[in-house]
Amino acid sequence: MPRLLEVCVDDPDGLAAALRGGADRIELCSALALGGLTPSAGFMRLAATAPVPVYAMIRPRAGDFVFSPDEADSMLRDIEVAREAGLSGVVLGVSREDARLDIELLERLLAAAHGLGATLHRAFDLVPDLSDALEDAIALGFQRILTSGGARRAVDGAEFLAELFDRARGRIAIMPGSGVTSATLPTLMERLPIREVHSSCSSPRPIRSHQAKHLGFAGQGERRTDESVVRALKALL
Repeated sequence: MPRLLEVCVDDPDGLAAALRGGADRIELCSALALGGLTPSAGFMRLAATAPVPVYAMIRPRAGDFVFSPDEADSMLRDIEVAREAGLSGVVLGVSREDARLDIELLERLLAAAHGLGATLHRAFDLVPDLSDALEDAIALGFQRILTSGGARRAVDGAEFLAELFDRARGRIAIMPGSGVTSATLPTLMERLPIREVHSSCSSPRPIRSHQAKHLGFAGQGERRTDESVVRALKALL
């Protein structure tokens, strides 16, 4: 079975670059510099024409994953927008104050996403017990878990990732992500039975307008999806 490459993108040019490079699935976001937020409705509709599955990030703001009732309502509405746009799935994650998964809200969100694919994102990496959270994710009906094994980079969490693969026993896909590059992917493939992997496949983006940067419209160290990086990772897989 071939290994799949999921690429996260946050603008139309990045989407096009990922597709040209051979991405097998797209995680559609805005603001990747903030860890990825919900993309616009227009971007969702554009991405729905892609020849590969596209999953929309459903995250209404940056920061933690403990959401207010109004934020939860926004997420429910965004799931409906993703459905109406014709996307294949959504990417979700919700925490309680103690960092455990918020099962009640996740049940509501997944009910709204019924019929769509669902990925549990790296809110999973914040939980106090990854094994318990794995069982929760399976019981909730997620297709896969995007995780770095609780570490900043997946390669640093490889030991925990190996335990997750063993405990999952094929009941749910484990998709390593965070810091996955052509330098770290070979180590992950040596240590883990990877079937799918997640990466931004990005490179530094030059600021074309210094005035935009001066006025605060462009941030420091911006990055963009790089077709050549996508191709390189795809070749390793």
